[in-house]
Amino acid sequence: MIDLYVYYKVRDEDAARLAPLVRAFQAAAAADVAGRQLMRRPGSKDGLQTWMEVYPGVLQSFAARLEAAAVADGFGGLIAGPRRAEVFMELTTCA
Repeated sequence: MIDLYVYYKVRDEDAARLAPLVRAFQAAAAADVAGRQLMRRPGSKDGLQTWMEVYPGVLQSFAARLEAAAVADGFGGLIAGPRRAEVFMELTTCA
C-alpha cells in the first residue's frame, strides 16, 4: 500500500469554482478511499495557490486510475500547469 499525494497550482480567481469540482471528482474517482483529503498551502504566491489531494493507503495501481480520471475530467482549464504525483510508503516497508 502507498500514500499518494497529487499537487498542482490554482489561480486565486479560479479557486472558488474549482474546489467543488475537485471534491466531486474525488467522490467519484476515489469513493473507496477512506481519509482522502483536499488541502492547500497557506497564502498564495504570484496569484497562485498550491493545492494537494491526499489518498492514503491505496494500491500502487490507484495512481494510474486516478490520473486517467483526472485527464478525462480536465477541470475546465482551472488548473495552472500540470498535476504532479508523489508516492510515499511506510519507512519499514521500503527498508
